[in-house]
Amino acid sequence: MDTTDEGPVRVLLADDHPVYREGLAALLASVPGIEVVGTAADGARAVAMAADTAPDVVVMDVRMPDLDGIAATREITTAAPSTGVVVLTMSEEDETVFAAMRAGARGYLLKGANQAEIVRAVTGVARGDVVFGPAMARRIVDFLAAPPEPGTASPTVFPELTAREREVLDLLAAGRSNDRIAAALFLSPKTVRNNVSNIFAKLQVADRAEAIVRARDAGLGRS
Repeated sequence: MDTTDEGPVRVLLADDHPVYREGLAALLASVPGIEVVGTAADGARAVAMAADTAPDVVVMDVRMPDLDGIAATREITTAAPSTGVVVLTMSEEDETVFAAMRAGARGYLLKGANQAEIVRAVTGVARGDVVFGPAMARRIVDFLAAPPEPGTASPTVFPELTAREREVLDLLAAGRSNDRIAAALFLSPKTVRNNVSNIFAKLQVADRAEAIVRARDAGLGRS
């Protein structure tokens, strides 16, 4: 089994489902060359434990309380770029895959992965490799090879937003009012207002004008 130059691959696990988390911890701890240094039930705890234990690899779920896995990945990789993150989740949505990549994850597996795939991902990322499961790798290749649909904002643009929020932001950047956005997307004005509020919070902008500037700089609002 591969190890780092200093010894075994030190792994931190973050998942809010206790049965899955403890089962995965037991599985990895049984593998020669891997040491589980801790487990966390939410993203905020994962960030704190990563700072305390300095793991080689964090195995990270996406949907967790307090701080989701994407945001936790971003904080961990920003603070410690040498720490590799393997996302292990149920989500195979393109926007989640690309959000994880943008946040700094170097591996992405679905929870249906077997023991050998998980161990291979953990040890590969510890060596500095980028590891995706076969299904994920095909999706990435297919996405990069396919031409964008007219009027569709790529998931690689503001990956923290949902597909609907990107649509709203695209129309916002084109100068549409909330009422016109609602009519164009067949949504209620209240739903559009909620989406706009979510966009402001996720992009950390203060108002509509700042959101429009960010969106246009990213190439939105031209449709």
